[in-house]
Amino acid sequence: MSDYETLLVEQRDAVTLVTLNRPHALNALNSKVLEELIQAFRAFEADDSQRCAVVTGSGDKAFAAGADIKEMADKGSAEMYKADWFSGWTEDFTRASRKPWIAAVNGFALGGGCELAMMADFIIASENAKFGQPEIKLGVLPGMGGSQRLTRIVGKSKAMDLCLTGRMMGAEEAERCGLAARVVAHEKMLDEALEAAATIAGMAPLAAIANKEAVDAAYETTLDAGLKYERRLFQVLAGTEDKAEGMAAFVEKREAKWTGR
Repeated sequence: MSDYETLLVEQRDAVTLVTLNRPHALNALNSKVLEELIQAFRAFEADDSQRCAVVTGSGDKAFAAGADIKEMADKGSAEMYKADWFSGWTEDFTRASRKPWIAAVNGFALGGGCELAMMADFIIASENAKFGQPEIKLGVLPGMGGSQRLTRIVGKSKAMDLCLTGRMMGAEEAERCGLAARVVAHEKMLDEALEAAATIAGMAPLAAIANKEAVDAAYETTLDAGLKYERRLFQVLAGTEDKAEGMAAFVEKREAKWTGR
């Protein structure tokens, strides 16, 4: 893979591990990180050997402790509006890959860091993880989906609490309200995320993409529309070689050999 200034990217069999690598700034997100994350995910998407990704932060303290305030401090509303500031996060990055990916949150995931984690298909959190949207303390509000994704995930009351008080939420509370899928011991967090990613990578590739799309549809559409979309995806997969192989392998009591066709 190409070299990056702000990321470490490596392939572990069929899993791509992306590590935010600005430890001096607690992995704060700036425009360079955004640019390189989009590049890394486009490369991940284009590589048929790679079937799931994990994003984590370097060091023990932070996944990403917010956006880089120094980069934004001098920008006025006209400049931000003209440049459509943050659109790359909310649109380009979330469309960069159809394949599943996991956020492995090892510490602070605040502001933009929390928003990045919520873009993942699910979050595996260290017991030391802390989540929050503290933008109100800077006189602003979340700008990369924090008020929208957080409300959809944890509900209005909890989202209001976090956005209006700027408080941090610990890992256990995050799991309890549905923000984190799992909470694990700090020293085992990355291994568990990589193991989960390897499990996903071992599934039929088209089925993994379709399952992701179906769950996203439940998150974004009405029940009737989601049920119809689920049926259509099932019907599409019924015509794939992997469906025939998977069902034959089940009947024959053997491991399936997926081709992605």
